[in-house]
Amino acid sequence: MRDLSFSKFHIVLTAALGLFLISKNIMHAQGYQPKANPKAIVTYQNARFTVLTDGLIRMEWSEQKNFDDDASLTFVNRNLDVPQFSVQKNSEFLSIKTDLLVLKYFKSEGPFTKNNLRVTYKDNTESFEWYPEKENSGNLMGTTRTLDACDGEYKIYWGDTLDLNIETGLISKDGWVLIDDSKKPLFDQSDWAWVKAREHKGNNQDWYLFTYGKNFKKALKDFTSIAGHIPVPPKYAFGVWWSKFWPYTELEYRDLVEEYNCHDMPLNVMVMDMDWHITDRADWWQDSVKVRDQANQKHGWTGFTWEKGYFPDPKSFLNWTEKQGVKTCLNLHPASGVQPHEDVYYTFANAMGVDPSTKQYVPFDIVDKNFAKNYFDLLIHPMEKEGIDFWWLDWQQWGTTKIEGVNPTFYLNYVHFSDMQRQGKRPLIYHRWGGLGNHRYQIGFSGDTFITWNSLTYQPYFTATSSNVCFGYWSHDIGGHMLGEMENPELFTRWVQWGTYSPIFRTHGTRDPRIERRMWAYHPKYFNSMREAVQNRISLFPYIYSAAFEAYNTGVSLMRPMYYDYPNQESAYRFDHQYMFGDDMLVAPVTDSIGTKNIFKDKEIWLPEGTWIEEHSGTILKGNQIVKRPYLLSEIPVFVKAGAIIPRKPKDIAINSPIDQLILKIYPGGDASTSIFDDNNENESYIDGSYTETQVYSHTKGNKKQIIIQPIKGGFEGMVNNRSYQIQLVLSYPPKSIKVNDIELEYSKDKSKNTWFYDGQELTTIIQTESYPTKQETKIEIEMADEDINLLSGKPGQFDHLLMALQTILKTWKFEYPITHYFSHELANIAQTGTRITLNPDSITKEIEFLNSDYLRFKEALDKAAKYKTGLSPLNEYFMYLDLP
Repeated sequence: MRDLSFSKFHIVLTAALGLFLISKNIMHAQGYQPKANPKAIVTYQNARFTVLTDGLIRMEWSEQKNFDDDASLTFVNRNLDVPQFSVQKNSEFLSIKTDLLVLKYFKSEGPFTKNNLRVTYKDNTESFEWYPEKENSGNLMGTTRTLDACDGEYKIYWGDTLDLNIETGLISKDGWVLIDDSKKPLFDQSDWAWVKAREHKGNNQDWYLFTYGKNFKKALKDFTSIAGHIPVPPKYAFGVWWSKFWPYTELEYRDLVEEYNCHDMPLNVMVMDMDWHITDRADWWQDSVKVRDQANQKHGWTGFTWEKGYFPDPKSFLNWTEKQGVKTCLNLHPASGVQPHEDVYYTFANAMGVDPSTKQYVPFDIVDKNFAKNYFDLLIHPMEKEGIDFWWLDWQQWGTTKIEGVNPTFYLNYVHFSDMQRQGKRPLIYHRWGGLGNHRYQIGFSGDTFITWNSLTYQPYFTATSSNVCFGYWSHDIGGHMLGEMENPELFTRWVQWGTYSPIFRTHGTRDPRIERRMWAYHPKYFNSMREAVQNRISLFPYIYSAAFEAYNTGVSLMRPMYYDYPNQESAYRFDHQYMFGDDMLVAPVTDSIGTKNIFKDKEIWLPEGTWIEEHSGTILKGNQIVKRPYLLSEIPVFVKAGAIIPRKPKDIAINSPIDQLILKIYPGGDASTSIFDDNNENESYIDGSYTETQVYSHTKGNKKQIIIQPIKGGFEGMVNNRSYQIQLVLSYPPKSIKVNDIELEYSKDKSKNTWFYDGQELTTIIQTESYPTKQETKIEIEMADEDINLLSGKPGQFDHLLMALQTILKTWKFEYPITHYFSHELANIAQTGTRITLNPDSITKEIEFLNSDYLRFKEALDKAAKYKTGLSPLNEYFMYLDLP
C-alpha cells in the first residue's frame, strides 16, 4: 500500500510538474520578457528612454511618471543585450548617444513635441534628423486585413471602386519609422498571458523609434527582437493544400485524395470549408427567407457540430486522412457564439452560467478568459482529439471587443495560437491579418479575390510587401475566388506557377460549378505545366524550410522585395512585382496572358549586379541590367545566383519524413555556402536550440572544385544520423575525375551509389554518394574539364524547345510532303543532341559544335519553306522565340 501510494503521488507530481513546465515554456516561446534591463533605461523628468539596440529607442512620457513594463499586444520582449551608449544630462537637457544615433531631449513641462525632442542618425552612407510630427513620406507600406472583393489593388463593392487601405510598414526610404504604442492594451503576467486595458491614459506617450538608414534588414531584426520572432510553421504547411467552398461528402474527400495519388500529385493539407458543420435546417427559413440567428448573423454561418449527412463518422474519416499523410483543417466563423442547435449547447451553457432551458445562446466573447477556456475545452479540443490538426479562423464580423483597443481578429488569432502552445504542439492557425504583431501567429488568409489577371498581377507585390511588417506567410486563393474568368485555363496555370513560388500553396474557389481546381481536369498542356510546377515546389522543401528558420532568426521572410538586398538601386523599387525567394532565387511571375495568336509572353526583368542563371533554360545572364525574356506557358521566370547551392529533396521522400537523401544543386560561377536546417516538427523545441544545421561550402580554384558538407551541428530526437547526397553540377562538362572522401568514383549509367552520371539533356554532372554519418565531414573533390561553360549557356532550354518545335511542325504543317517529312527529320536529329550526349558524354564538345552549325542551316531552310505560308503562323512565331537571346 505504501509503495502504491507513493506511485500515485509520483504520477500526480510528475503531471503537475509537466503542466507547470509547459506554462513556463509558453511564456518563453511567446518571447514575453517585457521588462528591460535596468542598464538600458534612462529617466529624465517625466520621460523614460530605453535603449533597445543601437538604432532603436523606446520613448515614454507620463504626467504621473507611470511607465508600463508589461508586454503590449505588439511589443512583448524588451530584455535585450544592452548596446553601448553614453548619457549626458543636466538641468536643461538629456543626451543619449549610440553608435548610430544621438537623442536630445530638452527640459519640458509637457509631452514630446518637435520643440523638445530630436534624434539625429548617421551611418557610413546615410544621415538624417527625426523629430515628433515629422512625416514618414518614404514608407514602403505593409499589409491589410483582407483582399475580399479585390480586383487587383482595388476593392469592388456594388460597382464602387475603393482603395485597399494598405497599412504603413516598418521599412521606409526615409530610413526611420515611428510606432506609437501608447493606446495598445497590455498582456498580464499569468501563465496564459491575458489582455488587459492600460490603466494610464491622458497624455501618456509610448513610442518606438526605429532608425536604420538603408539597412532594411536591421529594421526587421530589431522589430522581431522586441515584437517576437516569426515562428517556424510545421513542415506540412509548405506542401500542397486543397481547399474549395463546396459541400463535399466524406466519400468525395476520400476520392479526391485518391485522385491526387493517381495523378502523381502531392497532397499535404485538406481544408474543409464551412459545410463540414450544420449550415441549414428547415426551421431556419420563413417565407423563403433565411432568418437570422440570435446573434443577428446568418443562420449556419457559425457552427461547431458535424453535418452527419456528409460525415457520418468524422473520427473514422480523420483517422483515414492521417494514415494517408494528409493534415486536416476546419473552417470557423465563431462570431455567433454557441447557438441552441449545437450538440454541445447544454454543456456549454451550463459552464457559462446560462440556463439551457431558456434556449438563449451563449454570445462569443473571446476576451473573456472563462469563455475562452470553455470554448477550447468543450468545443475545440474534442474535435482536435478526433483528428483535426488546425483551424481556419475565417472571422468576418465586428471590429471591437469589450476591452478598448483589442481587435477581435488579432485576439482570436492569439488565443488559438497560444492554446496550441499550451498543449505543447507546433502551433499553426490560418486566419486574417489582425494588425502589427500578428506576425507571431501564422498563416494568413487573404480573402475572396476576383478571378482576373489584375488579381494575379497584384498578389506577388502584395505578398512581398507584407514582409515589411514581418507577415511573411500569406496564403492566397490560388486561382482566385469568384467571378471574373472562372473558366480560363491559362490564368489558372499562371496562378499555380506563381503559387508554387509563394509562401503557402493553397488552391481555392467559391461554390460555382464552373470553377475547377483539380489540375488534372484541364487539357494536358495546362495540367503538365501545373504538375511540373507543383512537383518542383515540393522538391525545394529543404530550401524553403531553411528559409523559414532564417525568417525566425532574422525577421527576413522567405519572400521579400528586391530592395532588402539592393536598397541603393532604383530598379529594386520600380520592379516591385518581382521578388527574392530565399537568399538565392529571384522570381518574376508571368501575370499576363499570352493571347490567342502568340505562343510566348515577353517579360521585362531587372537582374541586380552579379551573374544569374535562368532556371528553366540554363541561360547565363549578366546582372545590373533589365532583360526582356520570352516565356512559354510551361516556363516560369526564375533566376538563381551564380555559384548558389540549392538544397532539394528526392520525389519519393515526403516532406514530413526524415530526409536521409539530400540533393545539392550547385550552379556555376564562384564560391558559395548554404545552411540546411531541420527539427522534429512536433513542437517548439527549436526555440531552445533543438534543431540541426548542416553547412555546405563550394569552392573553386582553377579547374579544381571542392564541396564540403560539414558535420551536422545540434541535434533533436529523430534526427537523421546517416545521409546520402546527390550533387548536381549545373551547366558543367563531364569531369576528369571525382573523389568522395578520397575514394575515386566511376562513371555509371545506372546512377548507382558512389558513382557519377552525366545528364546530357540538362548538361549536368550528377554525383551519387553512399550514405555517410551526418556527424562526420563529407568531402567531394572534382577535377573539372578545361572548357568554357559559357558555350553551354541556354543549351538545356534549347534542347527542350527543339523537341517542342518538332511537335509544332507536325501539328502546323500536318502532312504537306515533302516539307513536313524533311523538316521533321532534320529537326529530330538536332533535337536529339542532349540524348546523344547522355549516351556518350565524351562527345559533348563536338555535339555542341554540330548543334550550332546544324541549327543555322536548318533555320535557313526553314525560312525558305516558310514562304509557302502567309502571315505569322505558330511555327514562324515559335522559331522567332527560339532565336531570341
